Amino acid sequence: MIELDRLTRRFGGEVAVDDLSLVVGRGELLVLLGGSGSGKTTTLRMINRLIEPTSGTVRLDGVDTATLTPHELRRRIGYVFQRIGLFPHMTIAENVGVTPSLLGWERDRIRKRVDELLELVELDAGAVRDRLPDQLSGGQQQRVGVARALAAEPAILLLDEPFGALDPLTRDRLQESFLRIRRDLGLTAVFVTHDMTEALRLGDRIAVMHAGRLAQVGAPRELLRAPADDVVRQFLETPRRQAELVEGLLGDAGPAPRP
Repeated sequence: MIELDRLTRRFGGEVAVDDLSLVVGRGELLVLLGGSGSGKTTTLRMINRLIEPTSGTVRLDGVDTATLTPHELRRRIGYVFQRIGLFPHMTIAENVGVTPSLLGWERDRIRKRVDELLELVELDAGAVRDRLPDQLSGGQQQRVGVARALAAEPAILLLDEPFGALDPLTRDRLQESFLRIRRDLGLTAVFVTHDMTEALRLGDRIAVMHAGRLAQVGAPRELLRAPADDVVRQFLETPRRQAELVEGLLGDAGPAPRP
């Protein structure tokens, strides 16, 4: 379980996150949704102390993360970056195995884990393990990024807009793969996005942020039925318009021809 208790972060005179309290249950996927400057990525980075809070507390299973060393904390948490962040001079196998190597795992154990994870993210381990990142497509590289985040068997996964730079078809496939992986592994996850359609598809609950504060948190159906304010309503406009457009096009097309 992840607990954010009155979390605040200031940068000089600017408040990036303001008195935020949230709980993420074990095995839950919470989406942090917001526009640029809403505080969602800052919040994500405070969970694993890439950014230290100005005030407030982050707890994992009841343990204050401030009592843990940063490297001890990050061993328990997988992190998937927005821009993939693979090491360009290392092979795919070396990228995925970097954290187990730092933890002192034996070579055979690392190799087995790497191959398991590449297959889990639907890559042919034999075909890609010895390649360099620039020899893979963007979608394949992002799959490797997910595999690397899972390498040390974390119970918690943090994802910072991991699919935002991909084309729509690749993004759709990776969203499906991610949902399957999370269910199979029982991961607790916090997923940052600015895309309400993605949030509705992936999240068990969605926390909408605006100007560093929490506008609303709830299951997708709750937000659709009862948006708390205009900020939430505006985020919902895009998926509603998309759904109405598709319904209109289907209606104009008439019934499907009989085979």
